[in-house]
Amino acid sequence: MSRLLEEYNNQIKHDLKSKLGLKNTFEVPKLKKIILNMGVGEAKDDSKLIDKAIADLSLISGQKAIKTNAKKAISGFKIRSGMPLGVKVTLRNKIMYEFLDRLVNIAIPRIRDFRGLNTKSFDGNGNFSMGIKEHVIFPEINFDKVEKIRGMDITICTSAKNNNEAIELLKSFNMPFKQNKIN
Repeated sequence: MSRLLEEYNNQIKHDLKSKLGLKNTFEVPKLKKIILNMGVGEAKDDSKLIDKAIADLSLISGQKAIKTNAKKAISGFKIRSGMPLGVKVTLRNKIMYEFLDRLVNIAIPRIRDFRGLNTKSFDGNGNFSMGIKEHVIFPEINFDKVEKIRGMDITICTSAKNNNEAIELLKSFNMPFKQNKIN
């Protein structure tokens, strides 16, 4: 069992239950999945870039990434329908908790000029999305072998009913959110 999942089951779940005023343990919000997405727009010219992006995202996540294809043809961008333009991976269960642990404790502190995550990045249903400008913040990526630094999107889906529950859940996992300024 991963360290973060064990901590959630033993301590965080009980703390959230009392903090949110929930009656049943099954009402306590939990993580459902984490989705990693990397757009590779230059792949329309060179298809080998998709393979390199798949390799990088697979290293970061610990699970094989898949290609995502264009749904529509856009002549202004010289894109045809079905052309591979990105890669994604969906993490669940043990791998998800291990990735979140690495993200919070290792990768986020390596971001340059980091001031905290924005709490306005929640969608209203308890899901949090964040963007990363450089995928080399993850220690699995060898900086010397990277040809091009890419950005990626990370979406954390929770079973929370609203943003406040999701913020409390992610704060209990030590997610570094910005402090609200009170004037």
